[in-house]
Amino acid sequence: MYDLIVIGGGPAGTSAAIHAARGGARVLLLERGKFPRQKVCGEFVSAESLGLLTSLLDSAYRALMRGAVSIPLVRVFLDGRTLRTKITPPAASIARFDLDAALWASAQHAGVDAQQAVTAHSVAGTGPFRLATSAGEFEGRALVNASGRWSKLNTLPANGGEREKWLGLKAHFAEPFPESSVDLYFFDEGYCGVQPVTLQDGHSHRGRVNACAMVRADSATKLPEVLAFHPALRERSRSWQVISEPISTSPLIFQRPQPTKDNVLMAGDAAGFVDPFVGDGISLALRSGRLAAQSLAPYFAGAASLGQSVREYHRGYEETLLPVFRTSCWIRQALRWPKMARRPVLSVLEKSPALTRQLVRSTR
Repeated sequence: MYDLIVIGGGPAGTSAAIHAARGGARVLLLERGKFPRQKVCGEFVSAESLGLLTSLLDSAYRALMRGAVSIPLVRVFLDGRTLRTKITPPAASIARFDLDAALWASAQHAGVDAQQAVTAHSVAGTGPFRLATSAGEFEGRALVNASGRWSKLNTLPANGGEREKWLGLKAHFAEPFPESSVDLYFFDEGYCGVQPVTLQDGHSHRGRVNACAMVRADSATKLPEVLAFHPALRERSRSWQVISEPISTSPLIFQRPQPTKDNVLMAGDAAGFVDPFVGDGISLALRSGRLAAQSLAPYFAGAASLGQSVREYHRGYEETLLPVFRTSCWIRQALRWPKMARRPVLSVLEKSPALTRQLVRSTR
C-alpha cells in the first residue's frame, strides 16, 4: 500500500511525487513512456516558477538551470504590428528533453518508486485506490492523475466545446545568433512561438531555436506549412535547418479545468489545458503538483481525511491557478475579433509598454 500513486512523469507528476516523498510519504510514480524524449512544448518556464523548479531538482541536476537560456523579452507579431515587453525577472528556456529526464531522476533520488513504460488502465475505489496497469495492480491511499490531456483515465469531450480542431507541432532549428526573446507570430490559422534553446549532455547546438505552433488541423499538418502563414516568420525561417525531428500532438482541448474527480487530484494538463501562447503550461504543471502534495500532507499525517484534502486542493486550485485559464481564454477570444476591431487595441498596447507588461503579468 503506497501513500500516494502518481500517474504521469511530466513536470506535474514529478512535482507532486518529489514534494510528497520529501514529506515522508511512500510514493509510486508511473510513466507510460521512457525518458529522455522530445515533447511538443514551447519550453518556456516563467520566472515565477524558476525557484520552484530549482528546489525540485536534485543537486546533481542543478547544472540544467545554470545552462538555461535567459528570456528577458516578449515580442508579439500580429496584424503587421510588433508589440514588445520586458520580462522582469527574466524567464528561462529549457528543453523538455532535458527537463523531464532531470525531474524524473530527481524523483528517484528523493526516494520515489519511479517506474517507466507502465500504462495505467483503470482505477477502482475512491480512497484507497486500486490501479490496474500493464505492470500489474497497485494500491494507494491517495491518487494524483497527471497523465496529460488524453489518457484512458481522462474523459474529456470530443472537442472541448470548440468548433475547431487544433494541432500542436514542434521542432528545433539552427538559426545563427537568435534573439534572447520569445517571439509569438499570430495568423488566422493559429500561432507559432519561437525562442532560443539549448540541450545538455553533448547535444547542445549553438544557435538552436524551438519553433512550436498551434494551428487548426484543417489548415496545416506539417511545420513548414505553418512557417509560411506569417510573412515575417516565413522570411525568418528561410535559412533554418532542422536539427530535431518534427513532432506533433492532437487534439488540443480547451475547457474549464477539472481539479478533482472521484477523490482523485488532477494535475497539469489532466486538470486543464491552458492556451500555449501564455507560456505558463510548465509553470502551472509544477505548481499544481506542489499544491496536490501540500493538500495531501495532512491526510498522510493523520490530521485530515482524504475528502478534506481533496476539497482543499480544489479550493487552492481555483484560487491560485484558475485565474490564468480565465485570462488566457479572454485573450484567445480577443484574437478572434475581426482585424478592424483588434486594430485600436493593438495601437494602444503598442504605445503603452506598461499596459502590455500588465497584460503579460495577468497570465501568471
